[in-house]
Amino acid sequence: MDNFERHIRHNAGQFDEHKADRAKMWAKIAADLKQEEPKVISLWRRPVFRIAASVLLLVGLTSFIWLMGLGQGADHNQYASEELMEIDMYYKDLVSYQVQLVKNNPRLTDEDKTEFLSFMDELDAEYDVLKKEMQKNLDNEQVLEAIVGNYKKRIELIENLLRQLNDSKKVDDDYGYTL
Repeated sequence: MDNFERHIRHNAGQFDEHKADRAKMWAKIAADLKQEEPKVISLWRRPVFRIAASVLLLVGLTSFIWLMGLGQGADHNQYASEELMEIDMYYKDLVSYQVQLVKNNPRLTDEDKTEFLSFMDELDAEYDVLKKEMQKNLDNEQVLEAIVGNYKKRIELIENLLRQLNDSKKVDDDYGYTL
């Protein structure tokens, strides 16, 4: 052991004599921490801000209600129900494909194509009337059945025309040999 260690061991009692007073230390720290809180003035207590918030809320609600009303009345392509949308997507694709087959068929004359497509346009106009009626009467099952019937009529007409063209083609191509 060196002299420093011996000195500490012999005088250890003197070191224990001076202990820190924790309560006194924390009181001093707490006093230093206590600062004056800033004065808070709530904006909602001022009448100008209350009026401005009320006007803003009123304008927002009015705009929202107006846009909702405008959105329902102005959109003519909006479907009355999801059921009508699904039916329309299915049949519209099917009819479009078959009309394209009729347009591209080389066995039909231009006059026949024009006549057939004008009849299809009449059925389209009937469909538009039915769709408007469906938007007025959302729960009307008869209108929905009429729309489906309209599509089925179009498909049936196109299929009959294509079948007649294919049947006439088979008769012309079947010359046969007689022995």
